[in-house]
Amino acid sequence: MKSVSPCLAALIVIAAVLSTAISCSQSSPDADRIGVIVTLLPQAEFAEAVGGDRVKVTVMVPPGADPHTYELTPGQMKEVDRAELYAKVGSGVEFELAWADKLIAMNKDLVVVDCSRGIELIEGVGEEKGEMDPHIWMSPRNVEIMVKNICIGLSTVDAENRAYYESNRDAYIAKLEALDSQIRAGLAEVKNPVFMVYHPAFGYFAREYGLTMLPIEAEGKEPSAADLGRLIAQAKAQGIRVIFAEPQFNPQSARVIADEIGGKVILVDPLARDYLRSMEELANQLIAAME
Repeated sequence: MKSVSPCLAALIVIAAVLSTAISCSQSSPDADRIGVIVTLLPQAEFAEAVGGDRVKVTVMVPPGADPHTYELTPGQMKEVDRAELYAKVGSGVEFELAWADKLIAMNKDLVVVDCSRGIELIEGVGEEKGEMDPHIWMSPRNVEIMVKNICIGLSTVDAENRAYYESNRDAYIAKLEALDSQIRAGLAEVKNPVFMVYHPAFGYFAREYGLTMLPIEAEGKEPSAADLGRLIAQAKAQGIRVIFAEPQFNPQSARVIADEIGGKVILVDPLARDYLRSMEELANQLIAAME
């Protein structure tokens, strides 16, 4: 058997070292970051805005999924096991009612933050009597509180970088305040503050800005023929010409009403990941529909 020349042996060693270094450099960013799990896509923007490049965020309910019915995958369970912080919505999202305790039990070392802490919950419109509206993130003012709670959680996990998280928090809150001011200015001239939606996800938005939401879905159920007749009459009486529907739900009932009133259906996503942009678009669409 031929012996390997000293030069070739040196090249092999160098290649092995470089391969190891490249491998380490590729895996180290995530390894050095704080694992954060959140329930919903909008929370990912909140957590990344505060955590910056020091966090790796995993969303439990992925794009297009219904948080009322979604179940975890094995891959998500692995991320839960690796995480250090769980920022739950905390307002009664059905996914959390079914899964939050299980997630916490999977990882006994998780620091758990309730993003709804400090937010005044309201009773859901179109929900069962006494059931609270879980969609707290639909108000930018509420999101300011959610972001503050996430900052507290990250500072608990990583106290050495508290100032970094607080600086990021303040910068994002400034953007939320600008968004809130923009929405208020746009709504100031609205003459008909009533809008119709399929799923009643906009209660906090309506409360924040003095609007009235008319939901098509009631208690999680499709409307009956009698309900559709009543809703069509309401829409005509209120001068409604636009029905808002969410991509997570079947918009057929919304289309039926829109056809009867000579209106149209516009899809809006209350679970969009890019929160600031999507809320600005939502507000602009509502303003145009209510003028």
